[in-house]
Amino acid sequence: MERRWRILGGCGLIAGIFLFVQLGALALVQPFESAGYQAVEDPSDPTNSLMYIGAILVATAVMLLAFRYDVDQLIRGLIVFSAAWLSLYVFQVLVPPVLTYAGLNVVAVLLALGLGTALLVYPEWYVIDAAGAVMGAAAAGLFGISFGVLPALVLLTVLAVYDAISVYGTEHMLTLASGVMDLKVPVVLVIPMTLSYSYLDATAADDAAEEPPTTERGADADGPAVADGSQPAERPDDATETGKADETADVHADPLERDALFIGLGDAIIPSILVASAAFFASSDVLSVFGVPLPALTAMLGSYVGLAILLWMVLKGRAHAGLPLLNGGTIAGYIVGALAAGISLIDALGLGPYL
Repeated sequence: MERRWRILGGCGLIAGIFLFVQLGALALVQPFESAGYQAVEDPSDPTNSLMYIGAILVATAVMLLAFRYDVDQLIRGLIVFSAAWLSLYVFQVLVPPVLTYAGLNVVAVLLALGLGTALLVYPEWYVIDAAGAVMGAAAAGLFGISFGVLPALVLLTVLAVYDAISVYGTEHMLTLASGVMDLKVPVVLVIPMTLSYSYLDATAADDAAEEPPTTERGADADGPAVADGSQPAERPDDATETGKADETADVHADPLERDALFIGLGDAIIPSILVASAAFFASSDVLSVFGVPLPALTAMLGSYVGLAILLWMVLKGRAHAGLPLLNGGTIAGYIVGALAAGISLIDALGLGPYL
């Protein structure tokens, strides 16, 4: 029974991080727009999404090559730099410029540098999760003001399909996620199941147990993991077995005996882009609840329906692609809310200018 409560607590923490990312994105869209952070000239252009998807494919290929040729620390440095850079966007609009130098908010810069330093020096699970939550809110807010509803819908749909193919088909996302976990960076959120859990100690024990590798890294993946997806269990103790053998062992693992759950930060960011976009680009006469336009609010609710189903599947002991369920729930929730608010389906999908 105690373990069941811990699992529920872990799932609650995941939901809490998702909520922080979504509410943070909603709170940041207006300050970001006022600060001139909108990244494109025409947010309604659906080709914006295709450019971003292309960038994801290139980044994925670069990371896989980095892991294969053992230059993954370069990837770690790039991700930590990205975390500090995104956090700077947040701190610049939230922290009053009481001290400036060369046009920079000194306090905001110091906070961003502090976050990056903490990730480099002491990447414990709570440091990773806190940095990931700030990164997620910043990224969702930035893309929310840069992608109109149609580009956001295109982005979520294509990435959901890509995630499913890369996890269940090519399986290269499993290899990518396994390598990313070794970097101890806020690309994968770490959800402890016990108060005494230490991500640093767990990964140190895994490293100590490893034997010299005899195959390519892709064949040595430490069990099923999903970047922009979910890994249901902590990495197996026998880190020298092949990924396929580890996956078989993990399938039969008792979900209530796990020390940690892992879920990709992208699972929180990508659905939140539609939430932020639906709120930012909503017309002023759209019905709002607690200051949030109804389509954005129901998109949030839909994402939690998808999250609940995803976690239920993950706790059965297998890794799953997260975006098909999360994006599907978010899109369905958005459409239901738009129709309930009196918006036509054509306008809700952003197709009006093209018909």
